[in-house]
Amino acid sequence: MSAEITNTADGILTLKITGKLTQPELAAVQKQAAEILQQKGELSVLVLTEGFQGWERGGAWGDLSFPIENDAFIEKLAIVGEKQWEDLALLFASKGFRKFPVEYFSPADLGKARAWLAAKP
Repeated sequence: MSAEITNTADGILTLKITGKLTQPELAAVQKQAAEILQQKGELSVLVLTEGFQGWERGGAWGDLSFPIENDAFIEKLAIVGEKQWEDLALLFASKGFRKFPVEYFSPADLGKARAWLAAKP
């Protein structure tokens, strides 16, 4: 499993997640993202999942410090992944409870996800 920030160009912070996500990996990438968001100001976030296998059981998944401290710096969140993960990913991302729009796209619609992120709200 890996979770890494791969790009911060064009006002979009791109995060790639592969395999099974663990809470320590999420915490590490959230720390990196927080530093970038607070340094650069408002960005949209693109999460690319490849070979995603879900979330590891156990761990402190209830830590809400990242959204509390950083949601003000996020314009939009697009998640790109297989259809089977859509409902759980949107639940995990707290769609409807964040201060910004959150949408899910299939891998075939990556271009649509990028266009949606680039369009101003």
